[in-house]
Amino acid sequence: MKFSVLHTKNAQYQFAVTTDGVHRSVEGLPTLTEAMHLTLAELKTRTASATTSITGELAPPIAAEIELWGAGVTYLRSRDARKEESGVPDVYQRVYEADRPELFFKSTAVRARGTNAPIGIRYDSEASVPEPEVAIYINKHREIIGYAICNDVTARSIEGENPLYLSQAKIYIGSTAIGPDITPAWLAPAANEMSIKAKILRGSALVWEAETSLGALNRTLEDLVNYVFRCQDFPHGLILSTGTGIVPPMDIALAAGDIVEINVAGVGTLSNTVEVIPER
Repeated sequence: MKFSVLHTKNAQYQFAVTTDGVHRSVEGLPTLTEAMHLTLAELKTRTASATTSITGELAPPIAAEIELWGAGVTYLRSRDARKEESGVPDVYQRVYEADRPELFFKSTAVRARGTNAPIGIRYDSEASVPEPEVAIYINKHREIIGYAICNDVTARSIEGENPLYLSQAKIYIGSTAIGPDITPAWLAPAANEMSIKAKILRGSALVWEAETSLGALNRTLEDLVNYVFRCQDFPHGLILSTGTGIVPPMDIALAAGDIVEINVAGVGTLSNTVEVIPER
């Protein structure tokens, strides 16, 4: 069983319970927003009674009211990659070792892309890379209710020029892919069993592939949840992408037409084609 968000004839972000490819609506839960208002126990009970079959196109599992945030430098490989590409590498060493994590706003529904939809690379970035991550869905009660895959696409050359350009490197149209759906927390594997595999395909050629595990995260999920809620109000909960443990080497960059595939064991596969985002 998965939680899905669908584009239907009558709704842009219809929440559904999906089993064996069949989508069913849940009375009183028209969108993910309402689902995030429930406690974990309430959500488990309510979604068990999904009955009415519905049809629609699989959309990114998000809702208009829900923000998607990101965590940075949460894996050793991420620390090393950021230091390699940056003119001020000490910044990344310090945040990797600090008690306070790096947290940043990443996306809203309008910027997010679902599986099989195009992701974007900035026209003014010399090098952009995928950042394969596990995203956690945190309800307004600060409980993790599910897991999905996030591709935190990053304009590497822009962030490398100056860490203060982080928002320009991270936040733009098509810079986030999430999906394909949501694995409920009570059905998800343990963190050390969530292997994360990623690859870049260019035509018939395999350009890059790598693998890690959510178990290699340098911080606990509870620690990240605690910090992201500090001095913040999330009345509808939020999605938090937990950081990447696999980053392409410096000689690898995304190009238009590439396909990025990310697989997380027990969660699914997220696949997106790359396009260039021009000046608006």
